[in-house]
Amino acid sequence: MDYLAIVGGVVLSLTLIQILYLVQEIRSKGSCNNKKLPPGPIRLPFIGNLHNLLGAQPHKSLANLGQKYGPIYSLRLGNITTVVISSSAGVKEVLQKQDLAFSRSVPDAMCAHNHHQFSVIWLPMDNRWRRLRKILNTYIFSGKEFRELVCKFMEEFGKPNVVDFFPMLRRMDPQGIRRRISIHAGKLLKLFEGLIDERVEQRKLQTNTTSSNDDVLDVLLNVSQEDPEAIQRKDIEHMFLDLFVAGTETTSNTVEWAMSEVMKTPEVMKKAQTELKQVIGKGKLIEEKDVPLLPYLQCIVKETMRLHPPGPLFLRTAKQNVELCGYFILKGSLVLIHVWLMAHDPIIWEDPLVFKPERFWGSEFEVSSQDFELIPFGAGRRICPGLPLAMRTVPAILGSLLNSFDWKVEGEIAPKDLDMEEKFGLTLAKSCPLRIIPLPISITQS
Repeated sequence: MDYLAIVGGVVLSLTLIQILYLVQEIRSKGSCNNKKLPPGPIRLPFIGNLHNLLGAQPHKSLANLGQKYGPIYSLRLGNITTVVISSSAGVKEVLQKQDLAFSRSVPDAMCAHNHHQFSVIWLPMDNRWRRLRKILNTYIFSGKEFRELVCKFMEEFGKPNVVDFFPMLRRMDPQGIRRRISIHAGKLLKLFEGLIDERVEQRKLQTNTTSSNDDVLDVLLNVSQEDPEAIQRKDIEHMFLDLFVAGTETTSNTVEWAMSEVMKTPEVMKKAQTELKQVIGKGKLIEEKDVPLLPYLQCIVKETMRLHPPGPLFLRTAKQNVELCGYFILKGSLVLIHVWLMAHDPIIWEDPLVFKPERFWGSEFEVSSQDFELIPFGAGRRICPGLPLAMRTVPAILGSLLNSFDWKVEGEIAPKDLDMEEKFGLTLAKSCPLRIIPLPISITQS
């Protein structure tokens, strides 16, 4: 009897959910009468188009749909209407011209420890966001256990979360993603809390208010001490979570992709090392001030970010009904900007699948908000605040690796046979980590 009652309850629940889904569909269509909607594939009951994204690389599944339905098309992911955009004109509308009509879509996992309420990445564009953003731009961007925590955090955050497609399940957290994110984020926040406590105690023992450490933490504590309303203790902790989690993963992934591509194309490595030898001197480390003097190295970094954008997809939510490139976008729709597809568009890029740094030699394309065909860091007012730092540090790291050593692939694998498969997540990592051996200059020259 109990078993029959359970089965009956499940059937009734599914029936009610299906009825609610149909009612929502009817309401959506009713509010869009006489409006031109983006095209898209046929939707199945309840799941919508989730079946179209099955597999380990949903960004490529979305790219295949884009080839069929065009640069602006619509999907239904669970009970969330989703508009996918891969045209520079459409992206410019969302990120710049009509950016106030689109808010940042906060994934459920980012609500762990209320991170979305303190993070400059997820906060709405209000006075508090502007204040924290100004602090970042003004003061900041001019251990094994930590690395493991960051990797686990990014791995969980990059997993498709059913709650983002069926918000009614938010309290249940059926996949346990928010719970695991809470554990990893909690450990990181506790680590930052301990570092801040230690620094505060050090500052108390000093006679002057200016710390001798003179690092990022001291700068933020100085700002907080001078203007407590500008940034508070909790803001600093969550700012560190943004900086070190996002910054560590994207930087390391970009350098790994760049080294992988350079290993596969020996002529590119030779050109880069020749430039480094002539400008810097063989064997010397590259400093940030050297980067502007190394145009070919910068081309390698730009081409790496084009072929392997750190963030393959950007998310926004329509805060109101809006007209976009001739299509009607319903309020509440998820807007997905397909950065990866734009970077592989043969209409924009000749031989888009080929690693060719020379395409940027003398080109006006920049990794910035000015060129909407290439936006690995986003664009508009919400462009990633780490852009200036990344464009200084990544070339410096890559250049130092190429200038200090020659390299060979581990084992018997030929460089041209390196595995270049992508692992989808919040960032695009290599599915198979790069394993190469540095050779001292003295050995390679003998």
